[in-house]
Amino acid sequence: MEIKTVKKHLDIENSMTEETSTEVSSSKESDSGVLVQILEAKQGNIGLLTLNAEKTLNSLTLDMVRVLSETLTAWEKDQSISVIVLMGQGDKAFCAGGDVQALYQSAIHPKDGVCVDAETFFLNEYQLNYQIHCYDKPIICFGNGYVMGGGLGLLAGASHRVVTETTQIAMPEITIGLFPDVGATHFLNQIPFNIGYFLALTGARVNGNDAIFCKLANYSIERKNINTCIDELQKSTWKEDSEGNHQIVDEVLSLRTPQDSNIFPVSNITENLEVLERVCQQNSLCDTLSAIYQIDEDSKWLKHAKFTLAAGSPLSSLLIYEQLRRHRYADLQTIFKSELTLATNIIRYPEFSEGVRALLIDKDKQPKWQFEHYSHVPNSLIDKFFTQPWDVNPLDNYLN
Repeated sequence: MEIKTVKKHLDIENSMTEETSTEVSSSKESDSGVLVQILEAKQGNIGLLTLNAEKTLNSLTLDMVRVLSETLTAWEKDQSISVIVLMGQGDKAFCAGGDVQALYQSAIHPKDGVCVDAETFFLNEYQLNYQIHCYDKPIICFGNGYVMGGGLGLLAGASHRVVTETTQIAMPEITIGLFPDVGATHFLNQIPFNIGYFLALTGARVNGNDAIFCKLANYSIERKNINTCIDELQKSTWKEDSEGNHQIVDEVLSLRTPQDSNIFPVSNITENLEVLERVCQQNSLCDTLSAIYQIDEDSKWLKHAKFTLAAGSPLSSLLIYEQLRRHRYADLQTIFKSELTLATNIIRYPEFSEGVRALLIDKDKQPKWQFEHYSHVPNSLIDKFFTQPWDVNPLDNYLN
């Protein structure tokens, strides 16, 4: 079949991936680790984007982010593309987050105080996240396996957020001296009963049923049915209006919702909802942390959450709580600009590089945090973290 040009700098690949059985009218793989394909449907076409870095659990690099954004921009204008599918290569992960080790290298080698590569990554990543949130055409994101950090940023913005029985979602940034970003300030604040605060402070993993409860996903299917869904999308007659195409996607995904509730693991959140409601009713960081540490339930999930909080950065716990509190009711543009401010200030501070060193570089799991307790952090330093380090926020040029 004729290969359609999507990006001039992408190398053409004529073969299908082993994961997909559908007919392809265009297939291109870039050195960035993104497989870009156009699938023919009964009427209209489907744009398929596959994160193709299975060895690193499809962790995002700057090149991957740029290819995703550029392709989405092209496809939004292309009237032949009716719907977008976003997925990860392999069964283990949709996306395990950003390339943290690359961010680490940038953080320990600043240029005149600026961590150029890391700050460029954040800028491009947040622009992509915002783009997905605002995209007019349907975007179906299959969040199979690990969905962490930057991976959740991609999933959360999609119009159709799909989880499976193997989904494991987490924002574990407190373990490396960072904070939940990629729009987490928005979607964590949307979780009922303030449970987003608990997830952010403890890095607790949630499964598919948890994700539905938390509104992080709106559809669930069995992992084995992902390709079946794509086949059914190809058999669909797509319309010229976006609203009609959203309805078609709703119908396709609804037909694949499992009827057997035993297929999916039991929700850890609903199993411990009474405890979580009590913990998350607190009105200060001090009371919230105290309530978490006082949890005395025979739940491995809760015990692991407490352990992660205790081992995490005290500075991060304060910044996490303040970021969520200060921007609870902010609009998306304000949220992403505030996250870029905080991420930039954190990456320039030694807490992040020390957290990554201890967890991923030396792997001694003995980070030397800047403060033994969040109460030791001076107010002047807190204010500095939430003050943008530029005259004009770089995202102002992207989010208008």
